[in-house]
Amino acid sequence: MKAVVYQGPYDVAIEDVDEPEIEHPNDVVVDITTSCICGSDLHMYEGRTAAEEGIVFGHENMGIVSEVGEAVSTLEEGDRVVMPFNVSCGFCQNCEEGYTGFCTNVNPGFAGGAYGYVAMGPYPGGQAEKLRVPYADHNALKLPEGREHEDAFSLLADIFPTGWHGTELANLESGESVAIFGAGPVGLMAAYSAKIKGAAEIYVVDQVPSRLELAEEHCDAHAIDFSEGDPVDQIIEEHGGMVDKGVDAVGYQATDPDDVDTDTEDYSYQPAKENPAVVINNLIRVVRPTGELGIPGLYVPEDPGAPDDMAAQGRLGIDFGKFFEKGLKCGTGQCNVKEYNRYLRDMIIEGRADPSWVVSHRVDLEEAPGMYEAFDAREEGVTKVLLEP
Repeated sequence: MKAVVYQGPYDVAIEDVDEPEIEHPNDVVVDITTSCICGSDLHMYEGRTAAEEGIVFGHENMGIVSEVGEAVSTLEEGDRVVMPFNVSCGFCQNCEEGYTGFCTNVNPGFAGGAYGYVAMGPYPGGQAEKLRVPYADHNALKLPEGREHEDAFSLLADIFPTGWHGTELANLESGESVAIFGAGPVGLMAAYSAKIKGAAEIYVVDQVPSRLELAEEHCDAHAIDFSEGDPVDQIIEEHGGMVDKGVDAVGYQATDPDDVDTDTEDYSYQPAKENPAVVINNLIRVVRPTGELGIPGLYVPEDPGAPDDMAAQGRLGIDFGKFFEKGLKCGTGQCNVKEYNRYLRDMIIEGRADPSWVVSHRVDLEEAPGMYEAFDAREEGVTKVLLEP
């Protein structure tokens, strides 16, 4: 079958790989109808992880069940399903307590598994024609038959639940104000989630005009362009003070607003301009005393492309003294998708949510290499890319 295979930094290719097979009675095989390119994929694509050549990418997957293991009891051939990017067993202590993003059974020596991602277990990704799903009764969420809401449902694999998770980590409540750093797909979904939850004021920080426009149009957010000045000063001036809550949807490849070339149309995140701690420190500054931060943005214990030796070890210069002084709280970690996905699915079905506006491109699998290049360059008009094998 055809699949998107990592060749090395800034290089993916469409290759023929072996089709997946049932390996355990609890497995199913899914014919992929939609697989998404994620910002997290870019970390591997850019060579910013320990990913080795040959990985099949793709942790955001949906499709039609084509083969069913003999122990699977809730799924049948022909069922339409979407899979959380987390691979989890459902019965370890963390899974039983709802922390399916930190399953201790699916990836020895590491809390958490995922499809097509470095260090996240032996699970090939779904940017391919087919995908094996382990613990399928647990990991596959059934969807209505047909093709309705295909774009929206595909976002249930990761970015819609992850954006929602960012607001949950910050304990965002109705009527509160929130600052969200990053207007990539997760940041936009965090802003959309804040709107659904009834946030009074939403501030979204980025430097890509088309993404900020989406935040204004679909999330009723105040757009803050950090290339025009300190984003914290802009928010405090516009809001009339500090905000109640904050969300970091950027992660360790954040760029420093004090080092942005405003005379260029190149919005790519260049390593020379990176400051891995800048978003967390800006949130510490902009969130009011006793407020809370949600940090779903990815941080890593090792970064081979880090701007300095400390960051290469996953150690950041965080203003912890100010954090302590203000009595702030924070929540971190990847999303436990199963905690939210069935409820967000039902909101989509009932017309109470439609996150599909974040999708900018739906293309054939063969176009993946070019779309990776465009997405990585943060080209205008490129937000969420869906691949259709």
